[in-house]
Amino acid sequence: MRIEDLDIGDVVYAAHAITDDGSMPNGMHGQVLAEAGARGVITMIGHVEEQPERSVYIVRFEDREMNLGTPIGCWPEDLRLESRYENAWGRFEFS
Repeated sequence: MRIEDLDIGDVVYAAHAITDDGSMPNGMHGQVLAEAGARGVITMIGHVEEQPERSVYIVRFEDREMNLGTPIGCWPEDLRLESRYENAWGRFEFS
């Protein structure tokens, strides 16, 4: 399966630390929004108007207490289908 085949409600993992690029309302540029390996759920799939051929995935990643965080816009290369990293909580996760 490929990232492009996923749908709303599917579980994904952060392929790397995802940081605020300045587009998060009330956010701080460079702030880590999701640690590498963090588990998340796709809540919406859309396209950027300037690049209609490219999908953007809105994902809510879990925090340390397993609460879903603020929705984050992610490109396919920001996501993995399985975790290949030790996450922020010191666990290795594989699906």
